[in-house]
Amino acid sequence: MPARLSPADPEAVAETLARPEWAPADLKLLTRHFLALLADRAPGRSVEVRVPPYAAAQVVEGVRHTRGTPPAVVETDPQTWIALATGGLDWAAAVDEGRVRASGERTDLSAYLPLVDTTP
Repeated sequence: MPARLSPADPEAVAETLARPEWAPADLKLLTRHFLALLADRAPGRSVEVRVPPYAAAQVVEGVRHTRGTPPAVVETDPQTWIALATGGLDWAAAVDEGRVRASGERTDLSAYLPLVDTTP
């Protein structure tokens, strides 16, 4: 795995989320930021969450994966990942709609999402 992801500057995240459209650099910033938050919230190495082309993170406690294809993988596109992380999309709906592909144990990330406080 590459170096550990780090959350982005909160002001940069807020400014980016407020934009009506996101450029590729915005998607990269938000994807990496929310993967870093997930890694903090669900530390471990049993599930690999992939958001191509921007980043991947290993999360959730359990059997540690060291090389090759991990036994548990979650993959989605950047827009779906950001919607899940911000509460704009429900995990079950994303899976039902085929926007998230999850295989293996511990791949239901609904307990960790959303990653931002959505209460008014």
